[in-house]
Amino acid sequence: MNMLSKSNGTNRDQLEMISLDEMVPEDHLVRKLEKAIDFSFIYDLVEDLYSDRGRPSIDPVVLIKLPFLQYTFGIRSMRRTIEEVHTNLAYRWFLGFGFYDKVPHFSTFGKNYERRFKDTDLFEQIFYRILKQVADRGLLRAEHVFIDSTHVKASANKLKFTKKVVRKETRAYQSLLEEEINADREENGKKPFPPDKWDREEEKEIKESTTDSESGYYVKDEREKKFAYSCHAATDRNGFFLASIVTPGNVHDSHIFEPLLNVVKEKVGKPLAVAADAGYKTPHIAKVMIDDGIRPCLPYTRPRGKKGYLRKSEFHYDSERNVYICPNGQELRYSTTNKHGYREYKSNGAKCAGCPLLAQCTQSQNHVKVITRHIWQDYLDHAEAIRLTPENKEIYARRKETVERGFGDAKEKCGMRWTTLRGKEKMSMQAMLTFAALNLKRLACWTWESPEPA
Repeated sequence: MNMLSKSNGTNRDQLEMISLDEMVPEDHLVRKLEKAIDFSFIYDLVEDLYSDRGRPSIDPVVLIKLPFLQYTFGIRSMRRTIEEVHTNLAYRWFLGFGFYDKVPHFSTFGKNYERRFKDTDLFEQIFYRILKQVADRGLLRAEHVFIDSTHVKASANKLKFTKKVVRKETRAYQSLLEEEINADREENGKKPFPPDKWDREEEKEIKESTTDSESGYYVKDEREKKFAYSCHAATDRNGFFLASIVTPGNVHDSHIFEPLLNVVKEKVGKPLAVAADAGYKTPHIAKVMIDDGIRPCLPYTRPRGKKGYLRKSEFHYDSERNVYICPNGQELRYSTTNKHGYREYKSNGAKCAGCPLLAQCTQSQNHVKVITRHIWQDYLDHAEAIRLTPENKEIYARRKETVERGFGDAKEKCGMRWTTLRGKEKMSMQAMLTFAALNLKRLACWTWESPEPA
């Protein structure tokens, strides 16, 4: 049996000779981060942002390391991060502080962002400097790229908004689509659409937040409606983030695919294959990849249409004759190519009237069945044809280990489930710093070698 011992608390006042370095465990994450990259490169990046006159500034490396601490350890705000630095010896060590060095005020980073870092690409430069370290260590595997997006709740009340009518944004490939639509119409004996007939001035009504007007109203289902931002990102096979673009939460994923892929090609290089989920399975995206020699890895999508009716896949397309053939042998001939890029194929209503499959085929009063086919459908058909190949199945299966896991870490460990910042520019900064912190953490852990015991 052990005797009851009581601490008298006198050790609190005991004076000891000890260095801060001795207080930080040898395998602490801050040591791994410090060893993974030399942060002195920041001095060169910010040199032009500082003056030769005036009072001495706070070390810019400290200003950048502070948000790295915040996002790496999932601290909810800069104010809270500063509070943690006061008492956490490992954080002090990472910043290069001693026991008695004064910690910057929590508002310092915000003021420096406004005065020096705003309207610069500093955080993007830091992101790609870390990514270069990953590549130099031979850890980057960007031959296969994984693209996805995640929503980040904006700092805005979903009940405080105004309704606004805005013009629909013209898609980047609209001019190319219009040219190919007119070419397809002429090839099939139809007159091309005149320039003034395109619906370029189409309008829509949106909800605009009165708190953060740059966010977008996002509706997932009846239970989940909120103002949010979308973070679109690409990762490599090892889960390192390669690029990111932030948009309002009501921008569809497919609109950002090509700009994001172009950033990856510019900064890292053209991949051999790109994997993306069903939201990206569109004729244009399939065309972009195949025309560029990139292997599309897209998933199975369920057939659309009314339950109990014949599916489109049950109608055979004869590419040589440019007709569809129904299960009962009736031909659906080309009728026109509409302004959205879809060819319309129509059956003969008189023949369909006595068809035994009519009740499962169409509810049209004149018994005419209409099937549409996009002018770029062949690209989608090719993507579907290679979907079940062993290579595609292996690449697509890695999505859950790369971009999906990266988003999960960003939300659960780095506090990216919502933002306290307002405005797309600040949200872009948060995304860049979060993904840079995740890349640095992965690099640090993968390259860390435990020191030899004495």
